[in-house]
Amino acid sequence: MRLLTWTVRLAAFLFLLALAAKNADPVTLRFYFDLSWQLPLIALLLAFFAAGALFGLAAALSRVFRQRREIGRLKRAAAARPVPEAADEAPPAADT
Repeated sequence: MRLLTWTVRLAAFLFLLALAAKNADPVTLRFYFDLSWQLPLIALLLAFFAAGALFGLAAALSRVFRQRREIGRLKRAAAARPVPEAADEAPPAADT
């Protein structure tokens, strides 16, 4: 299983390396007010991928923190509730 994981990682790395080598041409990113950046295409793609990953993580973290607060609230509520004693008697049998 570990060998498979490293094989997939190596294949992904080699694919991205080949993509970077083929997309080194400079591109111009134009903004408003005549602002522009000239970067290699792969750098621009990497920057937008990283920005998307950060936005995705930020969106997921809000849900994680909300769930942790809810779990803490439920644990405090469960700890405050008394535990019922277990009955030593068996329940009465139903007459049939």
